[in-house]
Amino acid sequence: MARSMMVGQTVAVARRILTEYLRQRRSLIFWAAFPALMLLLFGLIYGNNPSMPGSLDTTPAGILIGAALFFSCLGGTVSLLVAERERRTLRRLLISPLHPAAYFLGIVLALSVIALVQTIIVYFLAYLMGSHYRGSVWLGAVIVALSVFSYVGLGFFFGTRFAKRAEDVNGPVAAFGVPLLVLAGTWFPVSLLPEFLLQVARFDPIFHMNESLKAVAGRGAGWGELAGSLMFLAVFSGVALAIGIASYRRMLVEEKRS
Repeated sequence: MARSMMVGQTVAVARRILTEYLRQRRSLIFWAAFPALMLLLFGLIYGNNPSMPGSLDTTPAGILIGAALFFSCLGGTVSLLVAERERRTLRRLLISPLHPAAYFLGIVLALSVIALVQTIIVYFLAYLMGSHYRGSVWLGAVIVALSVFSYVGLGFFFGTRFAKRAEDVNGPVAAFGVPLLVLAGTWFPVSLLPEFLLQVARFDPIFHMNESLKAVAGRGAGWGELAGSLMFLAVFSGVALAIGIASYRRMLVEEKRS
C-alpha cells in the first residue's frame, strides 16, 4: 500500500512538472533548438573537413551529453528548485501528504522523460544528416541514464546550496559545468588536449559520458571494452544522487525553520 502510494505520488509530481514545461512552450522550443543547431553546426564542420579527427557518427553523442542533457537535467533541476522556492511551493508540500522522497523521485522521473525525448530528437536529426549509430542501443541507454542521474544529483546540490533566486541559476551551472564540458572534449576531440590536461580529464565524469557514448555510437564498442568508464559513471552517479538527496533533506529542514 505504502509503495503504491509512493509510486503514485512520484508519477503525480513528474506529471505536474512536465505539464508546466508544456505550458512554457518557448522553453521547450529552445531546449530542442539548441542541440539541433549545435548538431547541425558541428555536422557541417566535420562533414566538410575529412581531416578532422571527429566524425558524424560520434558528433551526436557529445552534443547530447554536453549540450542537451547538461542544460536540461543539471540546469533544469537548479531552475526547478529555485522556482519552487520563489513560489513558496515547498512550504505547501511540507504540510501536504506528499512524501518528500516522492518529490525528489518525481523530478528525476520528469527529467528522465525529457532526456529521452532529447535523445530521440538528437539521433533522429543525426540520422537525417547521414550519421549512423553502430553499437548497442541498451548500452547507450545505460550511459544516458547514468548521465541523467549524475546531472540531476548535482543539480540538487547546486540548486539547494548556491541558487536562492532566479538570478543565481546561471552562475553555478556556468562556473562549474562549462570548464568540465571543455575538458571532456564535448565540442572537439580529446586528442587535441595536451597530455597533462588529458590526465586531468580522466577524473571528469562528463569525459567518461562523452567518450563512452561516442565509442558505442561511432565504432560499436561493447560492455567489456567500456567496463572501466561504466564503473566510474556508476559510482559517480551514485555519489551525485547521494549528495543531491542530502542537500535536498537539508533544504527541507531549512524550509521548516523559516
